[in-house]
Amino acid sequence: MSWLAIAAGLAYLCRNAIGVAESSVREDLGLTLQQSGWFLGAFFWSYALFQVPCGWFAQRRGTRVALTLFAIGWSIAAFALGIAPGFGLLIAAQLVMGISQAGIFPAACNSIGHWFPMSRRTLACGILCAGMQVGAITASGLTGVLLQSIDWRWVFILFSLPGIAWATGFAISFRDRPEEMEKVSAEELQLIHAHKTQRSDGTHAPVGERQGALGPPRISAIVFLCGQQICRASGYMFFASWFPTFLQATRGVSIETSGFLQSLVLCGTLTGSLSGGIITDWIWRRTGSQRLSRSGMGSIALCMCGILVLSAWAVSDVSLAIALLSLGSFFAALAGPPTFASTIDLGGTKVPQLMGLVNMCGNLAAAACPVLVGMLFEWTANWNLVLLLFAGIYLVGGVCWALVAPHGRSSPPPPEPAPETIA
Repeated sequence: MSWLAIAAGLAYLCRNAIGVAESSVREDLGLTLQQSGWFLGAFFWSYALFQVPCGWFAQRRGTRVALTLFAIGWSIAAFALGIAPGFGLLIAAQLVMGISQAGIFPAACNSIGHWFPMSRRTLACGILCAGMQVGAITASGLTGVLLQSIDWRWVFILFSLPGIAWATGFAISFRDRPEEMEKVSAEELQLIHAHKTQRSDGTHAPVGERQGALGPPRISAIVFLCGQQICRASGYMFFASWFPTFLQATRGVSIETSGFLQSLVLCGTLTGSLSGGIITDWIWRRTGSQRLSRSGMGSIALCMCGILVLSAWAVSDVSLAIALLSLGSFFAALAGPPTFASTIDLGGTKVPQLMGLVNMCGNLAAAACPVLVGMLFEWTANWNLVLLLFAGIYLVGGVCWALVAPHGRSSPPPPEPAPETIA
């Protein structure tokens, strides 16, 4: 889990540093604002469109090979950003960055399904989500500090090095399945495969899974899972892009203060990611219901987020509004780990491809979100309507979650083996 979480953090470090350094890059290379917009957006389009192909590659070659190549790819792209002489190489580097990072989460979810028992799976997904946020927060702070003392080119060159070091250690140490590692004892394997059945190919699947390309779900479950991902990604992208501008325009805060307040909201996302994994696993251990622990948790979390965002729209006090929005981002993040866990539950033998599909839908929405927000403001000249829009989006996401049925209900899980029985 440490290898996977660090990979997520390093990936977000490279991708989020670009936004912080954008003005320095634009001024140094003489780019127009339109060119800078294309440069920033290129990542999201290749990242979204290559989710399924990279997921397929991870499923065919395994996480160990796939993530090693992906990390080398995004490190080369970061290095290329640092040496780019002009607009052309910047675009090419961003496209390569998006392709290389597209397979991270499909591959990681596949390994979580292999390595973790049902009773700990969602916590593992929460740690993965937290790794993303740690990388994003680090990029925001560290990039700004480095730009005060060194040229932006050296920032990207420095950020390319950890990925190469990680890829080397990962290729040597990681194994795709616990059965492939000699140090894993029979007792540990029994714990990992608890509540799973053995497929015909010798691999294990959650209890209740039927054989098939996508396992047990009806197609509608996948459609609604993608629907809630679209809503969550759109909401997150608002907080990650237009939120400081929104605060400046509607609450009269300074640019410096708006950046600080944005970091508070992202900290809510970080704590929500970890809490979502813990709470979801607890519900499953108590009830044995995947629908309650996944769909129920996700639906309540997004509906609460929508209500809190709506409440922030209704208040004028800046501190109270920020507190409500931060709490809202916390609830939105609670629905993240159940998304990853449900994808593993539903994916059967095609977890990376399904994760790629879900993530593709979310990232296409994330790419379109800043554009749509800008258009809405141009049409209405009213930033407050933006909060109403996203309150509605989160509520729709809650409805989508309520319609996702992973597996129904199984009998409550028996107690896990005591820790001292595990070698």
